[in-house]
Amino acid sequence: MTEQTTGNPFWSPAVAKLQPYVPGEQPKSTARLIKLNTNESPYPPSPKAQAVLTAEGIGEHLRLYPDPESTELRATIAAQFGLTPEQVFVGNGSDEVLAHAFYSFFQRPEPLLFPDITYSFYPVYCQFYGIDSHQLPLRDDFSIDVADYNIENAGGVILPNPNAPTGRYLPLADIEKLLQMHPQRVVVIDEAYIDFGGDSAVSLIERYPNLLVVHTLSKSHALAGLRLGYAMGQAHLIEGLNRAKNSFNSYPIDSIAQKVATAAIADRAWLVDNCAKVIATREHTCAALSAMGFDIIPSTANFIFAKPPGVSAEVLFEALRARNIIIRYFNKPRISEYLRISIGTDEEMDALIEACREVL
Repeated sequence: MTEQTTGNPFWSPAVAKLQPYVPGEQPKSTARLIKLNTNESPYPPSPKAQAVLTAEGIGEHLRLYPDPESTELRATIAAQFGLTPEQVFVGNGSDEVLAHAFYSFFQRPEPLLFPDITYSFYPVYCQFYGIDSHQLPLRDDFSIDVADYNIENAGGVILPNPNAPTGRYLPLADIEKLLQMHPQRVVVIDEAYIDFGGDSAVSLIERYPNLLVVHTLSKSHALAGLRLGYAMGQAHLIEGLNRAKNSFNSYPIDSIAQKVATAAIADRAWLVDNCAKVIATREHTCAALSAMGFDIIPSTANFIFAKPPGVSAEVLFEALRARNIIIRYFNKPRISEYLRISIGTDEEMDALIEACREVL
């Protein structure tokens, strides 16, 4: 730990103890670089969303505060999922939505349950809010055994579905088991990658008052730079999130982001087509890497989690980087021999495949 992170006389003790989340590398220059490390979309967003940015007169509204309720955006999201606007909450990216969820639902004496290999922001939020947690080991094949979550005194459950960084999907029948195990506690299903395979747990919202489903526009909608995420659940859960949001920042979504996101979510045909392209490229890449001997975890996300043959994950990571291809390597227990590879364009993935053949 560096001197800077050990403490500063101006910091509060709480800040001195924090170990912040470390995002994937964002190179300053992407010239001649194949960037497959942060699960971004390889394709531009919906043309209808892009058109909003060039609309005449959009800038003249920036002197005014945005709609604090994001009324039109929430109505558009609700219409897509057969919900009411009162069942939708929006925030600056799904990370902010998750932060409000941790504050609103999980600050309890009992521990929050989540997998030991999962989105690494979860333990950061637990640390930030002083939430005790119980991390439950995945099976050897990196799947979740829901029976492990049948713990009587739990403060709630959160997990991504598909999980990250493994890409494994948990069927809705297992999600229902989790909801039934903890009827008095909130179960958050973080569906950042659900559009690339599997069924959304949104269909369970009407039956389960303890279910909160979180989505993002960063992945399948190709709007990572916009920072827009949303949660869906019964109205009492959304009210809890709004109480936290309005005690922190009552105008979180700017006017342009609201308009762009509304157009993007309404363009369902574009979303389906974009995800189909990514899925096809993912399956092609899995087949090619499997033929080389890679051990690939079944994925329903826009990335794959793979163990290379005959060489360590770190060696292959460095070798690809030397060839201007950036993927994600996690030097952590149980997954240090695996690499997470985001799905790019067909041309980018073919370049990755050829580079792997050269190294191996």
